[in-house]
Amino acid sequence: MLAYPDIDPVAVALGPLKVHWYGLMYVIGFVSAWWLGRRRADRLGLKPDDIGDMLFYGALGVVLGGRIGYALFYGLDRFLDNPLWIFQVWDGGMSFHGGLLGVLLAALLFARKHGLAFFQLTDFIAPLVPIGLGAGRIGNFINHELPGRVTDVPWALVFPGMGGQGRHPSSLYQFFLEGVVLFTLLWLISLTPRRRGCVSGLFLIFYGLFRFLSEFFRQPDPQLGFIAFGWLTMGQLLSLPMILAGAGLILWSRRNAVDDARAMPGDTA
Repeated sequence: MLAYPDIDPVAVALGPLKVHWYGLMYVIGFVSAWWLGRRRADRLGLKPDDIGDMLFYGALGVVLGGRIGYALFYGLDRFLDNPLWIFQVWDGGMSFHGGLLGVLLAALLFARKHGLAFFQLTDFIAPLVPIGLGAGRIGNFINHELPGRVTDVPWALVFPGMGGQGRHPSSLYQFFLEGVVLFTLLWLISLTPRRRGCVSGLFLIFYGLFRFLSEFFRQPDPQLGFIAFGWLTMGQLLSLPMILAGAGLILWSRRNAVDDARAMPGDTA
């Protein structure tokens, strides 16, 4: 077993002002999406400066959707007892699935504003997302969040305050699958024009599969435990509709023409 790395969750402290690593991970996610999006802005007929507007919509969707989703999916009892708890962001976290719904709503509003087809925009956005997902998992790791299940693998980590047993570093597994692997797949696939809806469908399928798999190594949320069959977690349950929706979207995309997207400089493999 390995000792858990002792990393101060505060990256920078300037008097009373403290910048946490977790917050910086959000910054990394949004900045990387902004930079990559600017490289491909003309694929949507947008100006590079329009990508900042798109990210503003996306940030609102992530934060509002993520927090509301966490309250509904993982803390419904607490929310019903005290609706103001939803604003206590320091107590409880964010839900990816809620954030995804928030981003989809934001994408719908942005698409209408700029005269874009919804799936044309989501195909553009999908490859920009995984870096932020991976960065968020690193933030979870630094904060000792999302502990893994007990194991005796050589790389097991002893999580602070969890009894001295070795556990899977599940947040690192998710960093690799949801961040590194998912980004690589979607970026390479999107280098050439695809049928509208294809990239969005692949994002839903691959994320859903990766999340479903990684949940077998992650400790179930303590307030919920296993919700069915003695092994199914909330994360897995929420990922199943993603996989089905992605498969349906792939089938639908086969009826569409290939989008006439122009490769930007630096987009070649």
